[in-house]
Amino acid sequence: MAIDLLTPFTKVKLKTEEAKKRRAIGLFWGNFNPVHIGHLTIADQVRQALHLEKVVFLPEHNTDGHVAAMLTAALEGHPGLEVDACRLKAKNSEGIYQTVRELHEENPDCDFYFIIGGDMISGLAHWAHIDELLELVQLVGVRRPRYRAGTSYPILWVDVPIMDISGNLIREQLHQGYVPNFLLAPKVLDYILKEGLYV
Repeated sequence: MAIDLLTPFTKVKLKTEEAKKRRAIGLFWGNFNPVHIGHLTIADQVRQALHLEKVVFLPEHNTDGHVAAMLTAALEGHPGLEVDACRLKAKNSEGIYQTVRELHEENPDCDFYFIIGGDMISGLAHWAHIDELLELVQLVGVRRPRYRAGTSYPILWVDVPIMDISGNLIREQLHQGYVPNFLLAPKVLDYILKEGLYV
């Protein structure tokens, strides 16, 4: 007859320690063209509110390499915020679900928190493989001005400072000759002006 050498208390302790070993990582998917202080604030506020190990930016388009370069510049010196260029290498037919599934397979010890803005909430039902995606991640919603947030999908809401800033606004300002001071990280603004982007 087998002898169980673990007391009930020890078993509970081992299960608790095993649960603690799981990592919590945020995924922030978007165009980030360019990355602005709204993006950076959302990522860092969610990271702190949910006690995440880090938030990983997943840029969708690279625009001749500039998006990845601007993200790298913006996140330099900020522990807990990273950029992963895996989406930039994905085929056009591969949606975000395929990328998250690969990340999940590569990191089985991680719980992923997928950050989405209020402007994306209404379109969730039209995302390819949305139900399968929800099996791999916890959706984290942040509210944006002018967008009504309502959905039947399970979303963990995190309150962050509301800033009505968009990449489109910044691109338009630069095109009109304005310098969007304070809307971008200084290194990002320097990069844009040096490269002559969005003029």
